[in-house]
Amino acid sequence: MTHPADDHQASPACEVLRVDDVRKEYQTEGSPVHALAGVSMTVRAGEFVAIMGASGSGKSTLLHLIGGLDAPTSGSIQMEGRDLATMNDRQRTLYRRRRIGIVFQAYNLLPTLSAIENVALPAMLDGLNTTAMQQRAQELLELVDLGHRMQHRPHALSGGEQQRVAIARALMNDPVVVLADEPTGNVDSHHATAIWKLLSRLTRENRCTVIAVTHEAVGAGYADRALVFKDGRVVGEIKPGGEDHAGDLAARYTQLVG
Repeated sequence: MTHPADDHQASPACEVLRVDDVRKEYQTEGSPVHALAGVSMTVRAGEFVAIMGASGSGKSTLLHLIGGLDAPTSGSIQMEGRDLATMNDRQRTLYRRRRIGIVFQAYNLLPTLSAIENVALPAMLDGLNTTAMQQRAQELLELVDLGHRMQHRPHALSGGEQQRVAIARALMNDPVVVLADEPTGNVDSHHATAIWKLLSRLTRENRCTVIAVTHEAVGAGYADRALVFKDGRVVGEIKPGGEDHAGDLAARYTQLVG
């Protein structure tokens, strides 16, 4: 599902995100807090990148900046070659809705809507064709193995199912990148594994680009690479090596942040 104004489609091998020397400061009682202290990174189309770090390391702050939910104090964030900082609030809101999919830890599904209605919501906000919208939402629910739960409301779904609905919703407008902020924080280990496998499958089979914040070595093990944050900086990069190497990844992570 595309929009006429979206002329920055990324090819499978191209760079979709560039973060250059991004800094973010907050003022608290007169003393600045350096949430990010000069972060640089690039992400290519079809990549699954995990961002690891302890609470307060800056990983979620970076995700919010990439999603256009906040602006950096300095530095630039370019998505598909466009600097988010040069957009006004309305342009940034529309860009985020149409080109960035966001998966929250708390699902953020509307309780009065069915699964298919929740998935279709981003397109409904853009006033897109109802038939095409419903067909797309159905296809996405089938993609995340919930075709049999389309008419169920959130209260009738497990935590893992709700998060899969949220992932389908994030894909509704064919985003250039999906941002997932601790996507397994509210589910048990069994459902967490299913969600990480789903995100990995989406990058391999559907050429989705995923950036996921997590503190879990098991989850990061499904990524193509993991960036490790400490004190607002990237202190290292790890090649996870697959789901069976979570122990090695955890050991390497401990070395980098220790």
